[in-house]
Amino acid sequence: MSSIFTKIIKGEIPCYKIAEDDNFLAFLDVNPNAKGHTLCIPKLEIDKIFDIEDDLYIGLMQFSKKIAVALEKAVPCKRIGMAVIGLEVPHAHVHLIPLNEMDEMRFQNKVSLSKEQFEAMALRIKANL
Repeated sequence: MSSIFTKIIKGEIPCYKIAEDDNFLAFLDVNPNAKGHTLCIPKLEIDKIFDIEDDLYIGLMQFSKKIAVALEKAVPCKRIGMAVIGLEVPHAHVHLIPLNEMDEMRFQNKVSLSKEQFEAMALRIKANL
């Protein structure tokens, strides 16, 4: 059975897309820790990040860095935090989270955004790529 991320890649589930290339996709987390919380995923469905072959893993980190740089320009913050947890969806993914406080890395504190706010945030990040 396909993961929710594979369904997003296939266009079966909508997302607030930031960037995409042949191998990777970046989109806003719909249950964000902070405004701008972005997920970067390989298009190849692989459950665990350390099971990704080396070239694809390095590509994911390079793609994530590019997104993080744009995210930091788009969202006022002290830095961009990165987490790889992967328990909630069996598809390797990198969380990029704008940080002003350490608590923003905790996956217990969430922020709510409207559809319009998500769309505007996605456009703001894309404009910095």
